[in-house]
Amino acid sequence: MTSQTIDLTAFIKAYDVRGLVGSQMTPEVVEALAAGFVDEVGAAGRDVVVGHDMRDSSPEFKDAFASGARKRGANVVSIGLCSTDMTYFASGRLDAPAAMFTASHNPATYNGIKFSRAGAQGISLSTGLGGIRDRAQEFLASGIPVAEQQGGYRELDLLAEYAGYLRSLVDLSGIRPLRVVVDAGNGMSGKTVPAVLGTAAGLPELPIEIIPLYFELDGTFPNHEANPLDPKNIVDLQKAVVEHRADLGLAFDGDADRCFLVDERGEAVSASAIAAIVAKREIDRVRAAQPDGEIVVIHNLLTSRFVPETIERSGAQPLRSRVGHSYIKDEMAASGAIFGGEHSAHYYFRDFWGADNGMLAAMHVLAEFGSQERPLSALSDAVSPYTLSGEINSTVEDIPAVYARIVDRFSGRGDFDELDGLTVTGPVSTDADWWWFNVRPSNTEPLLRLNVEASSPAEMERVRDEVLALIRA
Repeated sequence: MTSQTIDLTAFIKAYDVRGLVGSQMTPEVVEALAAGFVDEVGAAGRDVVVGHDMRDSSPEFKDAFASGARKRGANVVSIGLCSTDMTYFASGRLDAPAAMFTASHNPATYNGIKFSRAGAQGISLSTGLGGIRDRAQEFLASGIPVAEQQGGYRELDLLAEYAGYLRSLVDLSGIRPLRVVVDAGNGMSGKTVPAVLGTAAGLPELPIEIIPLYFELDGTFPNHEANPLDPKNIVDLQKAVVEHRADLGLAFDGDADRCFLVDERGEAVSASAIAAIVAKREIDRVRAAQPDGEIVVIHNLLTSRFVPETIERSGAQPLRSRVGHSYIKDEMAASGAIFGGEHSAHYYFRDFWGADNGMLAAMHVLAEFGSQERPLSALSDAVSPYTLSGEINSTVEDIPAVYARIVDRFSGRGDFDELDGLTVTGPVSTDADWWWFNVRPSNTEPLLRLNVEASSPAEMERVRDEVLALIRA
């Protein structure tokens, strides 16, 4: 198959581009996508930021992007090897559209692009990515028209400025001494953690001892996949935390925009627990400076019920959102929310142009944890009172048939909504077991995902098993 006949709809997903290197992601495809991006966001004569992760194919794709963008008249600003949230920083700091070359946690055979409008605003299929795709498809067929005034190219190192900005948002200088194991998974946090939490960017030393695991940048991922959402990929971190008697462990995904925690026992801390901790900190901070007025915090529909409860108890308004970073970025902008949390360990901050930043979430937890004497397990248990199933994936041929079986079985037993997939919520009571579950198709894989939460482990298991039987019938 030639680049001209590649069907871009096959690997341009709801909110990013992610495809197989060589058969889908090629330099010609990337050049066409870059040209389509410049036209879609009206960037001719303006700066466009490009960054990339440590995958072997990323430098070539960065060069192809620069070629396509310059042909359509954009001035390319290359920030080199970086985490995805560094491209958001550059997009916000320079008020310029940006593209990040990464396939996040996907294997080494993949690469992709995360696009942003100026100011780190998200782009989804319905808010510009579809237009980029369609323009690129035309360019692949007929060639990229070269603008009368082609754009320029320059390189810019923003690592020190990025690290300093995060330090300005969360002060860690006064916390108690902490020993922290960090598993970079051979991904981009091997570059950003030493800069932000260490002294590699020339910032003052913090009272944090970092014990590094797999900090060498290596896009072949020789030690394990850079996907901490899969329990097998945090086993090394869990062992190291216990062996080193560390206070906690941090694990980042390949492009370092998501952060996962384990406590001093080596037990995983849920993303919902982190969202609750950070939400309360951000609400308290904003309320101290702004005693009156509404404060909005976003949570996606798969976070624990404890997250909106925490938001309400802290005096703010919870706003429930569908899953996906582009959707939440849009909600952040529309609602003026100060923070947003997802079950998948994406955390969004108004002070970071509404974009997600796993490092910033980790810093908030370090600040909260380091300002008191309890172990992280105690802090985590206090914000994890209910039982979550975690995400359970099933390969499903006929999703409408599954939905029909669920509706038939649960009619009269709960309330239904279709904000994102199908959510069923049982009767909510303070003196009886309660539950909810959601089934939704993956945006990136041919899977149906199930998430369940209940007031007790037994109730969660009962509902989980009943729904799974319907999904896999």
